[in-house]
Amino acid sequence: MILCSNPHAQYLAHKAEIDEAVAAVLDSGWYVLGQQVKDFENEFAQYIGVQHGVGVGNGTDALQIALKACGVGAGDEVITVSHTAVATVAAHEPGGAPPVLVDIEPEFFTLDVRQLEAAITPKTKAIIPVHIYGHAADMSAILDIARRHDIKVIEDCAQATGAMYENKRVGAWGDMACFSFYPTKNLGAIGDGGMIVTNDKNLADKARSLREYGWNEQRNSCVPGVNSRLDEIQAAILRVKLRYLDQDNAARARLAAQYEHALRDTGLTLPAKRDNASHVYHLYVVRLDQRDELKDFLKTQDILSGIHYPVPVHLQSAYKGRIKIQGNLTETEKAAKEILSLPMYPELKDEELKKVVEGIHKFKGAL
Repeated sequence: MILCSNPHAQYLAHKAEIDEAVAAVLDSGWYVLGQQVKDFENEFAQYIGVQHGVGVGNGTDALQIALKACGVGAGDEVITVSHTAVATVAAHEPGGAPPVLVDIEPEFFTLDVRQLEAAITPKTKAIIPVHIYGHAADMSAILDIARRHDIKVIEDCAQATGAMYENKRVGAWGDMACFSFYPTKNLGAIGDGGMIVTNDKNLADKARSLREYGWNEQRNSCVPGVNSRLDEIQAAILRVKLRYLDQDNAARARLAAQYEHALRDTGLTLPAKRDNASHVYHLYVVRLDQRDELKDFLKTQDILSGIHYPVPVHLQSAYKGRIKIQGNLTETEKAAKEILSLPMYPELKDEELKKVVEGIHKFKGAL
């Protein structure tokens, strides 16, 4: 069986170093917010190209804490997209800041900047662009609009760790940026984990306080906070994997190039890339009208593909009818019916990719 993603293969690729790092934490006797977390926060921030990193429990918590650190509260509005993991929207719930959803660019699946200004109201306090599938949103244009309206920008980088935009990594553009280390991510833990990064010391200090009950140095809760801490074991694992992230992302790009060459005549719409950005292919997402039929056919060939995401957030039961939409979300809803994620991870073998390609050619030939 060829899996769509395979975090176990990633563990096996670095098994000796990961096992050694975990054993060192177990022997240390310090398991939460210790030296491993501090070192990883510094190393990850340096990798992204910013001054501060704040480790938290997961990517959703990262977004929730970043919103609060930026002063977003009840009644404020936050602009983002519906074509994303539901976490991007779910993070708004605890603070009571309703999201306003705008449509996506069909080529890149990211926030359509042409729709952005019309969504801004006096209540708008933040914009959350999502760097989806491993590719950057149009940050220069987004920041230009945000700065003119004095609106904070919080990047959702969960799917694009290591990606570049105009020679700077995603996560180094906004006021704050949030990362997920869910096991399937380009930089994945063996469990949950997340990170907030920023160049603003004041925002970083607020985030550190908020992740532990709003504590100050005397452990007095000065503001209401949460309990969201990155543990030492996950930090140690992530420190190992961070050393190989660029290498792993290069492997993803090599596999994507093979897909592009082999699938160019199939009629599938293949991933696009901005001229001023790199793609780290967290997912390799194609489009076609017969998406469900291809997915089912590949399964008969022992190939598991995925759909990220089959139901836009604004059409999901928890949010339908209670979430603000700017204009219509035509491209979002169209994409949800056509997208298919093909197997993609650094350890995917060439012969496995060849089998995926052969399966697609068989399917297209039978139509």
